[in-house]
Amino acid sequence: MSILLGIATFVLILTSLFLILVVLAQKAKSDGGMGAAMGGGMAEATFGADTNNVLSKATINASIIFFVLSFALYLGRIYERKHAVEAGSLPAIVAPAMTYPSRPLAAPTTAPKPAAPADKKP
Repeated sequence: MSILLGIATFVLILTSLFLILVVLAQKAKSDGGMGAAMGGGMAEATFGADTNNVLSKATINASIIFFVLSFALYLGRIYERKHAVEAGSLPAIVAPAMTYPSRPLAAPTTAPKPAAPADKKP
C-alpha cells in the first residue's frame, strides 16, 4: 500500500509542477502578462490560433487530476494509519528505567582558604 501511495505522491508532484507551468504560460485577459514574458508567442506557434483553448483545457484537466489525487492520497494515508495502529505493527519499545544511587555522592571538597594577609609595616 505504501508503494502505491508513494507513486501517487510522485504523480501529484509532477501534476502540480505541470499545473504551475500551464497557468504561467497563459495570457492574461488585459495584458500579455507572465505568459508573454515567458514566451507566449512560442505557445501560439506550438498550439496554433487556439492557444487559449488548449491551455485552458489543460489547466482544467490538470486541476481535476490534482484534486482527485490529493483526495485519494488523503484517504490512503488515513487507511494506512488506521490499519497500522490496529495491526500493532509498530514494536513496543521499553526504555530501561533510570536508576539513581541509593546514597548521595561524596560531598564536594572545599577550596583551601586564602592565607590571611600579612601585617604590612609602614
